[in-house]
Amino acid sequence: MAAERLQKLMAAAGFCSRRRGEELLRQGRVRVNGRPVTVGDRADPDLDRIEIDGQRLQPRADRLILLVNKPAGVLSTCHDPRGRPTVLDLLPPELRRGRGLHPVGRLDVDSRGALLLSNDGALTLRLTHPRYGHSKIYRVWIRGRPEAATLTRWRAGVPLDGQASQSVPLRLLDHEGDATLLELELREGRNRQIRRTAALLGHPVLDLQRIAIGALPLGDLPEGRWRQLRSDDLLPHDGGAGPT
Repeated sequence: MAAERLQKLMAAAGFCSRRRGEELLRQGRVRVNGRPVTVGDRADPDLDRIEIDGQRLQPRADRLILLVNKPAGVLSTCHDPRGRPTVLDLLPPELRRGRGLHPVGRLDVDSRGALLLSNDGALTLRLTHPRYGHSKIYRVWIRGRPEAATLTRWRAGVPLDGQASQSVPLRLLDHEGDATLLELELREGRNRQIRRTAALLGHPVLDLQRIAIGALPLGDLPEGRWRQLRSDDLLPHDGGAGPT
């Protein structure tokens, strides 16, 4: 096959995402035929020996997609140098090692709910790139009882960092004491968008849960558990659940 960029080859092999591959290249942890390489370099896996930390890059394992119900306090990453728990720690050893799983997108450490893991770089791109328009649905408890005008501002899209935001379908579900439960849909993936918007409107987030990714609902999957999905249409396997 023709030579490809190394970060693309690592993603295609299911070793990591392209972004993580670029980080590994910048850190000098990748070699081709024994020589160090960096971002922008290419290789042909049929002709060249590609190594990461001394281990040869292997062809992609069978495509694997998992839906995880991430608890708060768990990082949406494969490794944390500070030793904090990551989503891979929620999986059994046979899935943590040698399968190339990585998070598809992000869910911040303080938030919980639906997160996809996959070893397919092309699928990761399809599910995370804005041009494919995959929306995400959240249930959010905020402090206080916002006025109708405040919710109207939120629905219209609150600018962040001097840039306009897209409109946000939003509905009020419940009140409990000095807290309000909202359900909202995001069609863009700006960093901590819900938390930052809520704070700007004077109603900080108390709890944030992602309950659906596109047409895929979290359903009754217990927190901290996972289930395998079909690789073709992202629907749950019959009987393919993880431990409950």
